[in-house]
Amino acid sequence: MSTSPMPSPPFPPPDSAVLRVIVHNAVESVHSGEASIEEAILHAAVHGWYEGHIQGEDECPGCDFRGKLPKPGPSS
Repeated sequence: MSTSPMPSPPFPPPDSAVLRVIVHNAVESVHSGEASIEEAILHAAVHGWYEGHIQGEDECPGCDFRGKLPKPGPSS
């Protein structure tokens, strides 16, 4: 694991196996021409955030990572 300070969830740890797969897939999609750099970065950012959010919920059930932001209602 890295010794540099990193934010707490919903950000995945830098040594996460899932994060490595997400980054690898983004790089491969650019190399293969399947995605532009911008598309690959957006895809990796969204999936990295999602995986970090899941990990944060697993490590801290009941924690509110939204702060004072309202949660969307059932129709959202």
